[in-house]
Amino acid sequence: MKYLILIPDGMADEPIAELGYRTPMQKAKKPTMDMLASKSYVGTVSNVPEGMVPESDTANMAILSFDPKVYSKGRSPLEAVSMGLEMKPDETAYRCNVVTLTEDEENYEDKIILDHSADEITTAEADQLIKALEAEMGDDIKHFYTGVSYRHCILWKNGNDKYDFMRPHDILGKRIGDYLPKAENGGAEFLELMKKSYDILKDHPVNVARKARGLKPANSAWLWSPGKKPQLPSFKDKWGLDAAVISAVDLIKGIGLCAGMKSFDVEGATGNVHTNYDGKAAAAIDAFKNGTDLVYVHVEAPDECGHRAEIDNKVLSIELIDAKILKPVYEYLKSTGEDFRIMILPDHPTPIRIRTHSIDPVPFMIYSTDKSFDGVDTFTEQTATAIGRYVSDGYNLMGILTEK
Repeated sequence: MKYLILIPDGMADEPIAELGYRTPMQKAKKPTMDMLASKSYVGTVSNVPEGMVPESDTANMAILSFDPKVYSKGRSPLEAVSMGLEMKPDETAYRCNVVTLTEDEENYEDKIILDHSADEITTAEADQLIKALEAEMGDDIKHFYTGVSYRHCILWKNGNDKYDFMRPHDILGKRIGDYLPKAENGGAEFLELMKKSYDILKDHPVNVARKARGLKPANSAWLWSPGKKPQLPSFKDKWGLDAAVISAVDLIKGIGLCAGMKSFDVEGATGNVHTNYDGKAAAAIDAFKNGTDLVYVHVEAPDECGHRAEIDNKVLSIELIDAKILKPVYEYLKSTGEDFRIMILPDHPTPIRIRTHSIDPVPFMIYSTDKSFDGVDTFTEQTATAIGRYVSDGYNLMGILTEK
């Protein structure tokens, strides 16, 4: 038995006026997904426990069968693992976004956050900015490390791993003063770093060149999601399956690596709508050919489109996932003559209306060649809800997927 788990991150949404009050899942042409859904076990699932923040680390950890209430220690340590950083027990990892703030205001606190991704800055450009921050602020206590695109990491000796930072994608278009770390509750050193980062980055040659090309500058660091070194049980020991993860996002790679899964990098995988869909499909097929039992393919594109309020691109990303990833991998698995199962679900919704994650349940479907179900004509939030099948804890899905 082979297993494909396909995660179109943030695909679930709400009805949108510009789409005739349909969701992107309803609008998108996804013939392979809908064909499989007609024969699938369909329902809805909550991947984020009540009271926890609906972030991708929590949700994807649950899908991989690890109870977030037990194992979630923040996304930054997982990203650090993916980047090959050896975290020491006394170190705290922090996500360090490079973001776009308005530049006309004299006071840092009065600036408005325009983009949590700085127009999805390239990794090559961001690397120069992170190196500039390291040169100016790196020391024996803390160091800056380049990740992918706008997502980077700070390792801080004896750093506060409990500080409650604001997530930058939750406050787009707002004045940042109300959301910055506060000196009075232990955030003075974080606030100082973020302010100083603006002075270092605002006139950096990379940003001067970006503005000349009509792109947003990555003119400030934004810290969030601290955590200590993570530890997850072995996925193979738990399920008896050789597993691999394919993702452009360090966080997802980190979860896989911490669980003992293989991680395959795909050239040109960006985390946005222009990612290398064909390459991800080819990597999944190669993994199966080389004996991998379960392949976890994560595609960030719908989530980024939700954060950026890009309605048409969110629809397009779903269509491309269907045509360029799901269809070829399904056809390969079918050609082997071996039984296989395919589970498809977003980790959480990322509604265009709010431009951030919500905690609402998401639709899921499980297609099996060895079992038959009365599914749904089209795979959407509405059809999955109408089935009336609800899984309250996402970490139980893996058991349903692999049930004999």
